Amino acid sequence: MVERGILCVLIGAAVLVAPHFLGASGTRDMIAGASVVGWFAVVLGIALIAVDLFKRGKVRN
Repeated sequence: MVERGILCVLIGAAVLVAPHFLGASGTRDMIAGASVVGWFAVVLGIALIAVDLFKRGKVRN
């Protein structure tokens, strides 16, 4: 599940950072409007990583 979490964090970060590197266009405005989705992906990724690490720690004990 860590791989999925990392992938979600990377996708979310790409959505949040991409508008800063794109020129003025409709695509830039569309991606900038999806910042809520980007933040959701980042939070979801962090949650997936945390759950997996918690389960691994619990199994070892």
